[in-house]
Amino acid sequence: MPTAVAAPFRFFSLQVVRARRLGPSLVRVTFAGPDLSDFHSDGRDQSLSLFLPLPGQDAPVVPVELGDGWWQAWRELPDDVRAVMRSYTLRALRRRPDEIDIDFVLHGVEPDAAVPAGPASRWAAKAAAGDRVLLLGPAVADNRAIRFRPPADTDLAVIWGDATAVPAVAAILESLPAGLPVRAWLEVHDPGDIQDLVTAADAEVTWLVRDESSGEGSPMALAALEATPLPAAEHPYVWIAGESSCVKRLRRHFVAERGVDRRRVTFVGYWRQGLSEEQLREQGE
Repeated sequence: MPTAVAAPFRFFSLQVVRARRLGPSLVRVTFAGPDLSDFHSDGRDQSLSLFLPLPGQDAPVVPVELGDGWWQAWRELPDDVRAVMRSYTLRALRRRPDEIDIDFVLHGVEPDAAVPAGPASRWAAKAAAGDRVLLLGPAVADNRAIRFRPPADTDLAVIWGDATAVPAVAAILESLPAGLPVRAWLEVHDPGDIQDLVTAADAEVTWLVRDESSGEGSPMALAALEATPLPAAEHPYVWIAGESSCVKRLRRHFVAERGVDRRRVTFVGYWRQGLSEEQLREQGE
């Protein structure tokens, strides 16, 4: 059965190797598969599409046998058959053995949660060795699904992300050269989700615990940035990712109030308050 899609991306059939909690709201799932040797990525904020089975299915249903026609055929499948599709960031890629890590933010899996968990959170909370998934990922290391691309003359990297962007920020920090000045803010749901991040860069990382009473993400994000002077730099580069409305506000702050060249600001809306990924995808079409 053909599994290739138009290069530089293709499908990978994977199984869960192990899963472990990183904090109250975070779980890391490790995947492996016989064709991961063909998976290549330069890392950083590498975006992936993960397909998960519905309850009662032993594998996700995606018509990959149709080649480039899989997308339309997948959309036309009945709701009670079609695999759940969610976008995630590659946290790590290892060789010998070939494995990848994906970190999941768990929403609403607690019995008393105000908002019920979505299908991906429910799946990740119960992920166990042998569970089967399908991944649409890169077969070429340098690909368009990597957005973090600081220009060569960057003399300061400024980073902000909410809980959904923590895996990307962690991978970004690991990729940065020694001595590069970095100022980063990360917003999480619980103090227990704060992690020790590794980097050779001259990085100052500030963790913010999200105000769950706020409807659009914590106002601390903008307040913390406004109150913090940045190191002097001639060529700063800014990367912002997370909830769409918050990302847009922060971009305006850097461009309008900080005077950063808009061409040196990368902003990515990973999700939007009140919308599922299916709804968000439909609005983008």
